[in-house]
Amino acid sequence: MTTGAGAGIDYSGWDHIYVSDDEDVTSPYVDTPSLFRMRHRARLEKMAEFQQRGEDLEINFAECKRLLEEAQGQLKELEEGRNVGEEDEEREAELKKVQAEVRKLKKNEKTFEKMIEEHRREEKKLPWNVDTISKEGFSKSVLNVKPVPKEETVQERVEKHKTFAEKYMKEIKHFGMLRRWDDSQKYLSDNPHLVCEETANCLVVICIDFEIDEKHALMEQVAHQTIVIQFILDLARKLEVDPRGCFRQFFSRIKTADKPYLDMFDHELELLKERVRSCAQIRMESAMKELEEEERQKRLGPGGLDPVEVYESLPKEIQRSFDEKNIQMLHEAIDKLDIEEGKYYLRRCIDSGLWVPESGEADDKEGEEEEDEED
Repeated sequence: MTTGAGAGIDYSGWDHIYVSDDEDVTSPYVDTPSLFRMRHRARLEKMAEFQQRGEDLEINFAECKRLLEEAQGQLKELEEGRNVGEEDEEREAELKKVQAEVRKLKKNEKTFEKMIEEHRREEKKLPWNVDTISKEGFSKSVLNVKPVPKEETVQERVEKHKTFAEKYMKEIKHFGMLRRWDDSQKYLSDNPHLVCEETANCLVVICIDFEIDEKHALMEQVAHQTIVIQFILDLARKLEVDPRGCFRQFFSRIKTADKPYLDMFDHELELLKERVRSCAQIRMESAMKELEEEERQKRLGPGGLDPVEVYESLPKEIQRSFDEKNIQMLHEAIDKLDIEEGKYYLRRCIDSGLWVPESGEADDKEGEEEEDEED
């Protein structure tokens, strides 16, 4: 059968299909199934190694871009300081150092781009086999895609956090107590729903609660796990994938990380612990103020005044009369004051409950002072 020019089907894309090992020459003296299994396992390991190399390149490239952005920001600050006349030897030395770092990072960025492009070209040239040709075409799309952003109101976020915390708090606390990288990775593999922003928020709350209870070692432990989640979320944002699809990459990186990466992790951990201590202090001060206000409200006298505040505002002689519970001394101390001043302090003592006069006593006293004033 002939076809018209240009109407034929291009089968060149199938030139490198490698379906199975069945075409190998077999022998009755060779355990052929075992041989096939061995070759299949070797092929799978080679494929996994190739994929891991690509993931490592992506992670290193993202980290290089992040460091370059930080270095460029630092360089801009130093150059602005130089422009306003803040020149000194130390600043100039720092400027040269940062300029060299920026040049180095730009060079590394280009190198990573070339390596990633080369890796992708190699990937396209790989022959198909039974493990790739029959693979589900959308197996990665469930997790390893950038989530569609959705605007949430404050109330929706609060409700979402509350619901998540109530449902998974037990699992979150368990994760917060894990100390080994492998244990953390295994637990997240078994509970991928924990790889999200809500878990990080819950862990921060647990940290603050521990700090308020003066359980500092537990606070630092949970803070470490909080940074683990934060680094995974940050990696997902850089790679533009769902966090549940890249947390294994973080653990692969952190377990073999170089000193700068570990230093960055430790730096973020220390910053978090400082913020937790600050938040705990603010919460304790706020709680103390609320408690003091409650106590003050309970103390208020019949006229709505605080007896403690009124007592501290009284002249020394009147204070002493209350200390000794001497009514005569109180009258004598008030008589020594100006009439208006005496009436002022007398009324405040009554309104605060410091002095509860017998029926008509206060009115009689104020009446006597008014008569003295008329005379």
